[in-house]
Amino acid sequence: MRRGRAGSRRALRRFGERAFSPARVWAMLLRYLYILKSSWPRTVELLYWPTLQMMIWGFMSQFLRHNSSYIAQAFGVLLAAVMLWDLLFRSQLGLSMSFLEEMWSRNLGQLFVTPLRPYEWVLSLLAMSVVRTTIGVLPAMLLAIPLYHYSIFGMGFALIAFLAVLMAMGWALGLAICGGILRHGMGAEGLAWTVIFALAPLSCVYYPITILPHWLRPVAWALPSTHVFEGMRAVLFQHVFRWDYFLGAIALDLVFLAIGTAIFGWAFYDARRRGALLQMGE
Repeated sequence: MRRGRAGSRRALRRFGERAFSPARVWAMLLRYLYILKSSWPRTVELLYWPTLQMMIWGFMSQFLRHNSSYIAQAFGVLLAAVMLWDLLFRSQLGLSMSFLEEMWSRNLGQLFVTPLRPYEWVLSLLAMSVVRTTIGVLPAMLLAIPLYHYSIFGMGFALIAFLAVLMAMGWALGLAICGGILRHGMGAEGLAWTVIFALAPLSCVYYPITILPHWLRPVAWALPSTHVFEGMRAVLFQHVFRWDYFLGAIALDLVFLAIGTAIFGWAFYDARRRGALLQMGE
């Protein structure tokens, strides 16, 4: 009888360890918020690049507005493009930076001697990505209103759709990059800053996909971001929301998220099997 009760208690403890815990997700998110709050240079860096890019491209587009009939036709296309592109970059970097902070402090071993589950950690990284992206991009979007009398919020529902698609793509890339760092060590941390820019020419951020060579267009269409920026230009130039672009981007996002999650999951369990979680760090 006692043996049966002891077995039941052990089973309950194992179930409790495996069960999803919102409290653990919140605890990890709180940890990253405290890290961000404790260092004002981190917060300034989040604000600096989006605002700087918005100002540079804003003044450039103002110049082109008065010197090019194409830009005058839809003023704000460059501003919208640069802000949406920065949102994609920030969503990927926001996830990767929180991950790298654990790597730099050699904290992975300490985290996973606790009941924290890997997917709970991932959820906290995604939540922190939203926080970092909002801090970085929202001020630039708001500052464009008094500086250039242009509001990206005028796109309405289209803007919400574009934001959701780009955030999901950024998360997928971030998970894959974090998986690569887990597998290859800190020598691969440069991927967090370089991979996203390799996709910029194919994403057709500042020009339509028809500019690309014919043989390269199928590769570009395989990216959710290309669908978003083509859809953005359709909204700004033709005042039409292209549902085909939006639905295609969602389908590709699901594929990207599945691949990114699989890469991260495989790399994490491989690192734990090899005992690498205790060895990684600067």
